[in-house]
Amino acid sequence: MLNGERKTPRPLRWAMVGGGRLGQVGYKHRCGALRDNTAFALVAGAFDIVPERGREFGVNLGVDADRCYDDYRTLFAQEAQREDGIEVVSVATPNGTHYQITRAALLAGLHVICEKPLFFTSREAYEIKALAAEKNRIVGVTYGFSGHPLLLQMRAMIANGQIGEVRMVDLQYTHGFNATDEVDRLSDAQKWRIDPQISGPSFVLGDISTHTYYLSQLVMPQMQISELLCDRQSFIPSRAPLEDNALVMMRYANGAVGRMWASSVNAGAMSSQRIHIVGSKASLEWTDVNPSELSYQVQGQPNQTLYRGMPYLDETCNAWERLGALHTEGLTESWANIYLKFALAIDACNRGDRQALDQLVYPDIDAGIDGVRWIENCVRSADQGARWVAFE
Repeated sequence: MLNGERKTPRPLRWAMVGGGRLGQVGYKHRCGALRDNTAFALVAGAFDIVPERGREFGVNLGVDADRCYDDYRTLFAQEAQREDGIEVVSVATPNGTHYQITRAALLAGLHVICEKPLFFTSREAYEIKALAAEKNRIVGVTYGFSGHPLLLQMRAMIANGQIGEVRMVDLQYTHGFNATDEVDRLSDAQKWRIDPQISGPSFVLGDISTHTYYLSQLVMPQMQISELLCDRQSFIPSRAPLEDNALVMMRYANGAVGRMWASSVNAGAMSSQRIHIVGSKASLEWTDVNPSELSYQVQGQPNQTLYRGMPYLDETCNAWERLGALHTEGLTESWANIYLKFALAIDACNRGDRQALDQLVYPDIDAGIDGVRWIENCVRSADQGARWVAFE
């Protein structure tokens, strides 16, 4: 169980690019990174595209005014001149800027934690992977839901054969907050998400389905998609060619089948993420609405609900428990677990401890690459008229 004691020699000197006052994700990053104040210390940033607003915001966070920079290039250059300069940066900016900022950060010798989807193309992703390896730096991706401990319980149970051979995979991430075009007109954060020049080749496939796709890879890493078929729609016509709804069918290499429903026009629905894995012996189901409960359904037996923080859970699950079974955990704790894993990965990388790095389960550059590949293949299938395509 975690209790906030330091896991690394000292807090990493950390900066943010983006994540300012008008951003939707910056506070999640800060809550995650600073939950254990032994892991990261926010010392600098280029928080906003409007420098004055970003400087005011950074000062209100407690960052020195002279370390609140106008842009990321100045941030990297000036911090490199300091003995106490930053060591790691989080990129919390629109999708179209991820590649150039991440590349510049690696060239400046920094570790990087980047929002999803990582980049527009897998070519860019593989290039960054090679650069990170050359510079001996970590690139992590903020799949923010993946720090919930019970997902590691699912992973352990599937690996231990407790549900038998995986046969069916049912994934869903839907909400109704974009059911009308009003938000497109009123929200700056929404406007860029439906602009292909900034968001890339997809809307909900990249914005939300990548989260759930990564969760599926996290809990069953041995399962590989061989083919998929994607049908995507723009129910708000002005969003075309980007989709606000998508249905994906998958075929796995072991013969299993799957489906994903991603939507921001599921009218009346709050954020709802579900992962349901059906095996030859039993099934497992987890939702982000009730992240402290895991449904275990064994054929011929009464359904069981496994609760977070209990001693009957796998040790790999309980190692990331924070509050105990009697107390409700939420998304903040999930982000905190992910950021702590980023800190452990960076520390292991700095020490050259390859064994520790290989044993750590966290959303790394390969997870980011898989997310980009997922989007590319879904878009390719949809653009060919919802045809089955090989997963490349």
